[in-house]
Amino acid sequence: MTDSDTPRILLIDDEPSIREPLSEYLESQGFAVSDAASAAEARSVLRAKSIDLVVSDIMMPGEDGLSLTRHLRETSNVPVILLTARAEDTERIIGLEIGADDYVVKPFNPRELVARIRTVLRRTQANGRAIDNGGTSYAFGPWVLREVERVLVDAEGNEVALSSGEYHLLHALVRHPRQVMSRDRLLDMVRGREADIFDRAIDNLVSRLRKKIEDDPAHPHYVKTVWGGGYTLACEVRRLGPAS
Repeated sequence: MTDSDTPRILLIDDEPSIREPLSEYLESQGFAVSDAASAAEARSVLRAKSIDLVVSDIMMPGEDGLSLTRHLRETSNVPVILLTARAEDTERIIGLEIGADDYVVKPFNPRELVARIRTVLRRTQANGRAIDNGGTSYAFGPWVLREVERVLVDAEGNEVALSSGEYHLLHALVRHPRQVMSRDRLLDMVRGREADIFDRAIDNLVSRLRKKIEDDPAHPHYVKTVWGGGYTLACEVRRLGPAS
């Protein structure tokens, strides 16, 4: 594996007793690791280096991991895994709502974290392979979803960044227009059953996606709820070739 092939991880945790041994373990598993003790340090690292995935503690002095994740979702598509000491469903769902790709509850086995990192990176790399294949775009209404960049483009050519979850959800819907997609099926297509995700996470993803593509998210024209069934993309979709 060349240096350019080595996944670059940013680990953020204010506790040196956790951050330092975990950094060493991740490096022993084949990752190139940068670390930070705060969100401010993390922002500096992100400005200076290319990072493939962020692992961030939630509870930190100053800006917490949720605020940093929200910032990353607004400015980039870098995947985020959150570390949380709380096992309540609410904590996990908040992280998913704001765009985290996965979470691990402390205390955890480092092998579990490595497995989740590799799973998220595989999803990211699978999307990257669309570049090698020329990619496909899907046009619906005034929107075009581009597989290559994982972005939405509006009628004026303005790009809208999508989180990993938002992209996978919309990608599933545009590939099956006018079909009713159950929450279970969308969970399988968006994240896979290896992650401990709840049905409500799909509802939260739909809500976030509607805010980006609907004129009136409360009365959606595109992504519609089918009561008792799930969701459907209620419009025609045109599949465009790589040159489109």
